[in-house]
Amino acid sequence: MRQSHIMPGKRPALGFTLFYLGLIVLIPLSTLIAKSLLLSWDEYLAVITNKRVLASFRVSFAASLIAAAIASLFGFIIAWTFVRYPFPGKRVLDALIDLPFALPTAVAGIVLATIYQPGGFLGKLLSQAFGIKVAYTPTGIVIALIFIALPFVVRTVQPVLQEFDATMEEAASTLGATRLQVFLKVIFPNVFPALLTGFALSFARGIGEYGSVIFIAGNLPYVSEIVPLMIITKLEQYEYAGATAIALTLLVVSFLLLFVINLLQYWVRKRSGQL
Repeated sequence: MRQSHIMPGKRPALGFTLFYLGLIVLIPLSTLIAKSLLLSWDEYLAVITNKRVLASFRVSFAASLIAAAIASLFGFIIAWTFVRYPFPGKRVLDALIDLPFALPTAVAGIVLATIYQPGGFLGKLLSQAFGIKVAYTPTGIVIALIFIALPFVVRTVQPVLQEFDATMEEAASTLGATRLQVFLKVIFPNVFPALLTGFALSFARGIGEYGSVIFIAGNLPYVSEIVPLMIITKLEQYEYAGATAIALTLLVVSFLLLFVINLLQYWVRKRSGQL
């Protein structure tokens, strides 16, 4: 007997999927590569090894890594709180987590720059109390990226915590494990792959983020200039090949880092017996 399918029309659905992915993903990426090939190897190296371009890569990747790490830590704590503890206003706060998804990034950038500038509420407070300047520095970039990245971690970890079998904790407790041992040996290994996924999504989003960063960064060359701004600058100067060369380099490096993170995630899942 022929195997029945819940969803009929496999070939049209597969064809539409391939067409959609080709139109939205493959064609733009192939155009990016084709534009980059207009440069010779020496010209390509001259573009990406420019001191200003290298400084922007350093700022973007360092800020994205730091922001993703901080967002992973606090995102895990927030997800744990939402799943494990009832409290008044829980649904409202849970809905607010998705605010960076709905809020235009440019609006977020303007708001963050306003409150963290030297004359702003938080900026003035931090400057007077701790001598910390946030706006127009790499620190401001990190804060903007944390604001954008936090929902990725919370929404990735929260479902895993909700589906976690509490009987595993009870079994470990009956065998004499302390609360810390239960967390480290039972809970965390099961949540860690999801946490790595949230970290990877946060990192990938942070590298290419422009709208929420551009206003608070200050855009000082060699200090707080990000890679997307360098691409926009090249485009405004009609250096299309140079812009695509920087974009292609950013794409390749980001892909390699995400590939390494996914390999680590696969290794963790396999070692913990989830695969």
